Amino acid sequence: MSGTTNMESKPPIVDVKAADSPAQSVYSDESTTGTFEKDAALLKYYKPIDTYEGAKRYDPSFEWEAKEEQRLVRTLDIKIMAWCCLTFFALQLDRGNIVQATSDNLLKDLKMNTNDYNNGQMIFYLGFLVAELPSQMLGKRLGPDTWIPIQMVLWSLIAALQALMRNRNHFFVFRALLGLAEGGFIPDMVLYLSFFYTSKELPRRLSFFWTAYQFTSIISAFLAFGILHLRGHSGLSGWRWLFFLEGILTGLIGIISYFYLPPSPTQTKGRLRGKDGWFNEREEKILVNRILRDDPSKGDMHNRQPLQPSLLWDALKDHDMWPIYLIGLSWLIPTNPITSYLSLQLKSLGYTTFETNLLTIPAYVLFIINLLFWTWLSEKINERLLLGLVSQFWPLPLLIALEVLPVEAPRWGRYALTIMLVGSPYVHAILVALTSRNAGSVRTRTVATSLYNMTVQMSSVYGSQIYRDDDKPLYHRGNKVLLGFVAYNILLFVGAKFYYVRKNASRDKIWKAKTREEKEDYLATTKDRGNRRLDFRFAH
Repeated sequence: MSGTTNMESKPPIVDVKAADSPAQSVYSDESTTGTFEKDAALLKYYKPIDTYEGAKRYDPSFEWEAKEEQRLVRTLDIKIMAWCCLTFFALQLDRGNIVQATSDNLLKDLKMNTNDYNNGQMIFYLGFLVAELPSQMLGKRLGPDTWIPIQMVLWSLIAALQALMRNRNHFFVFRALLGLAEGGFIPDMVLYLSFFYTSKELPRRLSFFWTAYQFTSIISAFLAFGILHLRGHSGLSGWRWLFFLEGILTGLIGIISYFYLPPSPTQTKGRLRGKDGWFNEREEKILVNRILRDDPSKGDMHNRQPLQPSLLWDALKDHDMWPIYLIGLSWLIPTNPITSYLSLQLKSLGYTTFETNLLTIPAYVLFIINLLFWTWLSEKINERLLLGLVSQFWPLPLLIALEVLPVEAPRWGRYALTIMLVGSPYVHAILVALTSRNAGSVRTRTVATSLYNMTVQMSSVYGSQIYRDDDKPLYHRGNKVLLGFVAYNILLFVGAKFYYVRKNASRDKIWKAKTREEKEDYLATTKDRGNRRLDFRFAH
């Protein structure tokens, strides 16, 4: 019985390193996963607040069959996850089509060079970064189901209006506005998905999320191949048609999302969801109780409860999250420049505009394969940080090869190295889920996920400046810098692993030394929150 797995008198034994839930756990003599025991004296400390949207379905003694839960998770994948992937498609289409635009005459028409393009990308990432936390605050107050569609409509309008750009200054302004409109979307979506999925299920779903992200690159390459052929129609450049038509498409997705996305598993009635909603009472009870048994802290807030600005300071002071933030600041840099310059690199090898767009597709296919495989393997072997090293060891020989490859080397050899680099293992889904788990509560999770995403955007800011105009077309100086970051990142991943293993071992020793009465007294009186609690264990 799935519903009784965590309700037995003796808690299940789980490897401490797993920490599959970031919840405040009830521990007995053994380490558990952060769920309930059948102990009336302790259960009262895990009851959700009265205003929690699923409170009416909470029942600590409720039982259900595993096949019922599996069927409901499949329903969530079809009704929630698939649509969320479509929204991510919209995000990537509007922020990523700059790559296809550069394969046309964008830089020439706007009288820009490589450095101007770098600066525009830096401005975009700065805007994205600045908007992260304000967007999270709005998302938590309005509900992500409301705020995400509003964001989508805003950025699609800006994206479409890029067709009006006439010079470099216009380019800078529109990149700033687009970054501001899109910032916060990813943490908002991670928060939204956490309303429906357990901590064990979330990494796999996030891998679907970023699969949609790269799948967009494949679709957009085909779209660009067709749209850019409109060059000259009505006197407009091909890249202008690209921005305008794709902006209109994503705007329509945003409008439909406003009426489609439900606030929570218990609030699915709506115009596009039917007057009776998606689930009956028993199904809602399964969905609510499985979430709370995995992570009781999700019942501490309702989905329209605003966050206090003081939580930002609390999150910044949380030194136990610093190892993940440090990784976020640099782990993507070894592949960032080559990814941003993919179209320009291929054009420099002598390929035409239309050949360039089609030749990018193998890189995105490889990216998707790597993303799904390594995320699956991470959950399969219950390893995150050490597995993250693959994101550094993969580009290491490729960057060395680019550095030593002679100028007269065949262009197909350089193309193969470029494709392998862009398709490098992408462990972002693993790290986002790790951040969510290790933050420890809904309050801290929301801010921590934003902070992690901000560090990633910050890495894109300075990563976009590594390949410079005076270093092209082979970028030997830039590749040396990237190799330095690879070595640094390897040390970061290993160091973070060591830190969390030591931290868990220290807490476990203290917790196991307590008697049952001492544990109950701690749960009743402690002011520790989230990952500060003695009964919390970090995933790693």
